[in-house]
Amino acid sequence: MRITSELICQAADQLNGFVGLNRKTGQYIVRFSEDSFGMDVADDGIIPTSEFVWQPAADQAMTLSREHIQLLLDQNIDDRINITEPLRVYMRRVEIPQISAVRSLVN
Repeated sequence: MRITSELICQAADQLNGFVGLNRKTGQYIVRFSEDSFGMDVADDGIIPTSEFVWQPAADQAMTLSREHIQLLLDQNIDDRINITEPLRVYMRRVEIPQISAVRSLVN
């Protein structure tokens, strides 16, 4: 199966869970409910994992951040987060520039 940038972007958008920055430790943590972070993560700092991997870039584009995907991989809960093969290929192919895309909500 050929992995395209479209498949990689789709895989990123299908990630499960939420990410928050723990104020005490300075580490990002993953949870599967917004309510499970407790007092260590500010409510306005909780974001869906599928949005966490996209970082603002020039103009209105966003970049699929290898650094943020690696933070998720380091949690060792790939199946629960739904990290699939297209994202693994993206992480292995470091010679290819990070993907940039203009994202929009589709109804």
